Amino acid sequence: MWHIVSERGRDLKKIVVYTDGGARGNPGPGGYGAILTFGKYRKELKGGFDHTTNNRMELMAVISALESLSESCQVLLHSDSRYVIDALTKNWLKGWKKKGWTKSDKKPVLNQDLWRRLAAAASRHEMTWKWVKGHAGNPLNERCDELVHEAIDAGNLQTDQGYLDQQSASDEGKLL
Repeated sequence: MWHIVSERGRDLKKIVVYTDGGARGNPGPGGYGAILTFGKYRKELKGGFDHTTNNRMELMAVISALESLSESCQVLLHSDSRYVIDALTKNWLKGWKKKGWTKSDKKPVLNQDLWRRLAAAASRHEMTWKWVKGHAGNPLNERCDELVHEAIDAGNLQTDQGYLDQQSASDEGKLL
């Protein structure tokens, strides 16, 4: 039941993932949480950053989950982030890549570092993306939210260099 044969002829494990991310202050201290399940097995991931945004943490939750898988899998990934799910299910990500990482308004795509990393991590797997309503009683989504806050509250927050670089580039553009 947990193994399927992919279109590429490989036997893949079926992994179910829930993710969440958040920032206090947006920007502010932020964290992410992810839960991966495979049969009776469950793995929880979390991490925190000292100065970041909600969207960056939503992306980091997905990235951390996918990068933690040591082999190609069939992944059903749940997120309460429309930003993440819409970019993947409505082909925004493909369009951004095709247009040289610019949006339809000709402005640069925010969080390119993480979108590139997510695209690379997802390319190893057969992905199904599913939006789930946040804070609506789904136990795994609620637990991911708890992981976000645990990560922030634990201290020892990492520096989100990608966010700092993005802000620096934005500030330079304002000076020109």
